[in-house]
Amino acid sequence: MAVDKKASVSKSKPARKGSSFGRGWRRYGWPVLRHTIVPFVCVLALFAGMSAGYVVLGDKPFSDVLEWNTWKHMIDLIFADS
Repeated sequence: MAVDKKASVSKSKPARKGSSFGRGWRRYGWPVLRHTIVPFVCVLALFAGMSAGYVVLGDKPFSDVLEWNTWKHMIDLIFADS
C-alpha cells in the first residue's frame, strides 16, 4: 500500500531562525548598493573611454592621462569661446 507523502507535509512555511539581517538587506541594502554602484561604474567607464581615446586615438602616453593639467587643457579647448 502506497503512502501519500503530500498529505503529511504541512503547507505553512517554517519560521525563520536567526536575525532579521536578511530581510533588512533585501529591503534597504540592495537598493542603496544599486544606486551607488551604477553611478560609480558610469564614471569608471567614462574615465576608461576618455583614457583609451587619449592613448589610442591621440597616440599620447598613458602617464599624461593621470595629470590634471591634461584634462584642464582639454576642458579649456572644448569650452573656449570661438
